[in-house]
Amino acid sequence: MPPDLSNPESRAQAILKAIRAVPAGQVAGYGEVARRAGLPGRARLVVQVLRKHGAPDLPWFRIICSDGRIAFPEGSKGYREQSQRLRAEGVRVVKGKVIGQKAAASVDEQIWGLG
Repeated sequence: MPPDLSNPESRAQAILKAIRAVPAGQVAGYGEVARRAGLPGRARLVVQVLRKHGAPDLPWFRIICSDGRIAFPEGSKGYREQSQRLRAEGVRVVKGKVIGQKAAASVDEQIWGLG
């Protein structure tokens, strides 16, 4: 049975599950995470959930803006940490932007190369 996405905690859990599903060395946009969680158009909700749920095992750093940018202000602690963690996984980050990957690849784009 699918989760009841009318419940705020169920929405948060669906978003966290979608974040955890992003493989190492890959990124996803906030909007794509929302779509994968069954909440299309709720990118800002993804941001809110990330702010509240700072689990140490959560790969939050794989989530970026749809244009490939890191959302933290340049030079901030979060910006530096996210850049460093992405690079440690082999993701190319230049001037705060992920190079060589689309942040919002859908499942169809990943499997069939559509988009």
